[in-house]
Amino acid sequence: MFEIIGFYKFVKISFLKKKQKVLIETLKKRNIRGTIIISKEGVNGTISGKATNIKFTINNLKRILKFKEFNSSNVSKSSFQPFHKPKVKIKKEVVPMNLILNKRIRKNDSHVDPIQWNKLIKEKDTVLIDARKPFEYNVGTFKGAINPDVDNFRDFPKYLKKLKKNQPIAMFCTGGIRCEKASVYLEKKGFNNVYQLNGGILNYLKKTNKKKSLWKGECFVFDNRISLKHGLKVGSYSICSGCRKPISTKDKKSKKYEEGVSCPNCHDKLTNYQKLRFRMRQKQINLAKKEGKRHIFQKEY
Repeated sequence: MFEIIGFYKFVKISFLKKKQKVLIETLKKRNIRGTIIISKEGVNGTISGKATNIKFTINNLKRILKFKEFNSSNVSKSSFQPFHKPKVKIKKEVVPMNLILNKRIRKNDSHVDPIQWNKLIKEKDTVLIDARKPFEYNVGTFKGAINPDVDNFRDFPKYLKKLKKNQPIAMFCTGGIRCEKASVYLEKKGFNNVYQLNGGILNYLKKTNKKKSLWKGECFVFDNRISLKHGLKVGSYSICSGCRKPISTKDKKSKKYEEGVSCPNCHDKLTNYQKLRFRMRQKQINLAKKEGKRHIFQKEY
């Protein structure tokens, strides 16, 4: 069994290249996979490995980056390793929004726990915003949520400008970091009633009983589990090999779905040459499976 931890911390970090090198060595030494992003404003990551190795790695990360606690973190389990390799990337921002933060400057009472969240989003005046990308929103969201329909988070502020400053705004995303930056942006612009789901969707699905839940569908995650359900159990979605977007069991029944080639989302967009290449790739994967081997292009577990 593998332990998976997602986390973020807004904290001033210097000597990025030096710390990148130390962190990647730590991941490799402890057989940890996943991605860690570091920038001058903080750290954001999701990693997976054996529980004892995860504990050592997290303690080491906090020591290297010089802080004691994450702004937010979530832990889940998986029967398989959901990442292919370890990565430590240096970025200008941990979340691209043209807004640099060196610490969390929001008030604690603006972070709403799951029980209070249900009450907040039921109120008629509350504007409920899903801060994720459209394809994530399509996999699952809260009832009544609005998606800004932006593929690049840098464009998110353009949507936020349309909101009224006097109305209650409740935002949510997978783990909380995108909302953290968006909330700070709104407060800087004079918004006073801005709230975010504490710990994001993953925290909500982990702590909320399905019968009392206002969540509809599953939650897309950026690893080979693809999607998660209540209790953070692995969901039913797969990834299309043609467009790399999540596909449901219903999508697989479509005439436009072809394993390893296309799905309803990309079938009409792919060229015949692309489909031919993808069919050849899938043929190699199937042959490797018959021989009990893994192919270099095989992504699913």
